[in-house]
Amino acid sequence: MADSKKRDKRTRIPGPSSLASPMGTAMLESTAVLLRELVSHLRENRTQLREEWARRITESQLLVAMTQEEIFKEATAVYDNYVAVLETGSVEALEAYARDLSERIIPRGVETREVLGIVLLLRDVLARSLFKKYQADFGLLNRVLDAYEPAANRIANTVGVGFVQERERIIRQQQEAIRELSTPVLQVRERLLILPIIGVIDPQRARQVTEQLLRGIRANRAKVVVIDITGVPSVDSTVANHLVQTVDASRLMGATVIVTGLSSEIAQTLVTIGVDLTKMKTIGDLQGGIEEAERLLGYRVTMMMQAPEQTAAK
Repeated sequence: MADSKKRDKRTRIPGPSSLASPMGTAMLESTAVLLRELVSHLRENRTQLREEWARRITESQLLVAMTQEEIFKEATAVYDNYVAVLETGSVEALEAYARDLSERIIPRGVETREVLGIVLLLRDVLARSLFKKYQADFGLLNRVLDAYEPAANRIANTVGVGFVQERERIIRQQQEAIRELSTPVLQVRERLLILPIIGVIDPQRARQVTEQLLRGIRANRAKVVVIDITGVPSVDSTVANHLVQTVDASRLMGATVIVTGLSSEIAQTLVTIGVDLTKMKTIGDLQGGIEEAERLLGYRVTMMMQAPEQTAAK
């Protein structure tokens, strides 16, 4: 009996059926009315609120990489998108604008904390405006804030996530560009490529090296490739096996691979981990590798005899 009384006192969380009830419908209609009134208030006070927001952005030392004119321009666009979300409930236009804004300001050094900071400042500016408008009726103020806060949270999340995603995309692009610069495929002469590798090779970079090399072989119709690893401090079993696979893939595309610059440590590692060295043609240094490559291509290297100096005129 006592248990049943306890169960009766538990607060029930309204589910979908509750929202579909006449009371739930009335609540939704009331929220919609309040949001319409809120949107009307924000549009009527657009100029004043934008200026207040832009002033507080400057005072908080946010978006310092941008000029005052740029800050006000972006504040205007964000404000209008903000109000549109409150009016329509759709964040698609705001997501597109957030991506576009991020593309423009991330290269200028704007940080995530600054973007989140300006969105929270706008939320604060608008909340203060609502408090001033409805301070005579705290019951109505609470209902307006209850309608406003979920939408404001969604807007802040949309802008923040959009900025972070765009920042991560740009970072990935920069990392890819750096990797490509760190492993250039160079054409020394017709049908001969050199791939100098410097630094640590992890599995991801090893795959990228293979992709670049195979593209270079195809684009240049290369017959011989010299891979120089003089600048590589160490190689583990995964990378070593990937190197062997690169040699096999190059052979399938009609190119012979010569590996140069093997250090004693790497050579011992390859033997210890049992890499099939019969598939790899190795030469001590880069110069020897190029000479061997030229021999395979049919070039002959001859020394030019220095012409004797003509005797001075008497």
